[in-house]
Amino acid sequence: MKIYTGRGDEGQTDLRDMSRVSKASPRIEAYGTVDEVNALVGRTRPTGHDDVDEKLREVQNHLHVVQADFANPDPDDGDPEVGEEHVELLEEWMDGYDDELDPLESFILPGGGESGANLHHARTVCRRAERRAVALAAEEDVNDVAVTYLNRLSDALFVLARVVNERDGEHEESPTY
Repeated sequence: MKIYTGRGDEGQTDLRDMSRVSKASPRIEAYGTVDEVNALVGRTRPTGHDDVDEKLREVQNHLHVVQADFANPDPDDGDPEVGEEHVELLEEWMDGYDDELDPLESFILPGGGESGANLHHARTVCRRAERRAVALAAEEDVNDVAVTYLNRLSDALFVLARVVNERDGEHEESPTY
């Protein structure tokens, strides 16, 4: 199978239903930015912490579902879609790490060790993906749970960055004003 087809050379691409849209459309912007998040999460693995790596692998699979969800303007029953269970799983993970972390008393600067900084980077791109998804939802029908998932995922990536930095002995710094 060839990777290139030439079908996108004139600025158009196929959606899941095989309709053609501009590569600059809000739908493509949304799922393309989700792809960026996925690549950044992949760049972070392995963190050196098996439980975190397992969760990040699962997140990467969820993000493929988000992409498929956004790439499908007219979903049918059985098509991939993000569900409440995906959001609830992220919340469960975050709640599980609460005991491991000191409560936040102020904002923190994104950074730390390599894995922690990479997770903070993924978090910021996830926030951008969420903004792109909100813009798409303002123009077209989308699965609202997928937008919620991105919101919750950015929170989860923040928590995972803090966990990894804590385990790696990296000090959290607060901004100075």
